[in-house]
Amino acid sequence: MIYWDYYPKLDVHGETRDTVNFVLKEFINDNIKLNQDIIVIIHGKGEGILKKEVHYLLRQNRNVLQFHLVLENPGMTIVKLKR
Repeated sequence: MIYWDYYPKLDVHGETRDTVNFVLKEFINDNIKLNQDIIVIIHGKGEGILKKEVHYLLRQNRNVLQFHLVLENPGMTIVKLKR
């Protein structure tokens, strides 16, 4: 099993930007309440539209310390949250 399999995941495949904005904020807030420090966002590879939107929203969120793409799967982003 790969290390990110153990972390909470949000899959936003096929969602709109507005939906991603809402569900990502809620997912981050919920995981902070649960004292999670690492989460995984699955946005897919495709044309990169959702990846760009997710990364933009992560940069704007004050509860995000850092994030990076998974090298083995660039359709996933690992996020470190403030606790």
